[in-house]
Amino acid sequence: MIVRLEDWASEDLIDGFVFYEKCEPGAGHYFLDRIQPEIMELGVTGGVHRKRHGYHFCASKRFPHGFYYKVQNDIVKVYAVLDCRLDPRTIRQVLSCR
Repeated sequence: MIVRLEDWASEDLIDGFVFYEKCEPGAGHYFLDRIQPEIMELGVTGGVHRKRHGYHFCASKRFPHGFYYKVQNDIVKVYAVLDCRLDPRTIRQVLSCR
């Protein structure tokens, strides 16, 4: 399947980059270098994950983030890449707007 990041998910990745880069210089690049291949794996595994808030949810293996996506035909649309440490109500609110 084809994996497509929606604009919101791309913005989430930028937010993650900024967060980790503030923690330690270079950590933002490490975050992007490691998490992007995990997202691309959804091209193989997309649709097998349980649903949360109406989206399939896949947890990152390396970071406290999760990918929220939907499968439409042969396209995995990633709508959010969110920090799982956020308050669940915040996550639900963010996803309801996407």
